[in-house]
Formats: sequence, C-alpha cells, structure tokens
Amino acid sequence: MQTLVEQNPPFIDRRGTGEAREGAPERRQFKATPDTTRPDVAEFAAAVDAYKARHRRRFITFDELFDVMTELGYHK
Repeated sequence: MQTLVEQNPPFIDRRGTGEAREGAPERRQFKATPDTTRPDVAEFAAAVDAYKARHRRRFITFDELFDVMTELGYHK
C-alpha cells in the first residue's frame, strides 16, 4: 500500500522569488485604463503602482492608500 506522500508529487513553488519572470510584463492589481482621459486618475493609478512596487506589496490597506493620496497632496 502506498502512503499519501508517495501518491502525490512534491510541491512546486511557482511563485518564484517575487521578481517578474523574464520577458513577462509585471502584473499590478490597480491600473488605469490606457485610454483614460482624466490625467488625475492616471497619476493616482501610477502613484499606487509605484507605492506597491516600492514596498513590494501586491495589495495595500486603506491606510496605505491614504498615504499615497497624501503624497499626491490631498488634505482635508
């Protein structure tokens, strides 16, 4: 009788080291559409993407989103 370990192949981590695969575009969750006519939306999307890349985060919290907005000059 085979054990469970012998029946299943070993786990393969396909996520890599966090770097983009060679030749593949970098994936981001928050992105403005390329045909946006509002420059402020494109600027905000670029700022969020830059924040996520700088801090190596795929998703950000509301606090982090607020930090991005304050970096762009938002104040109450």
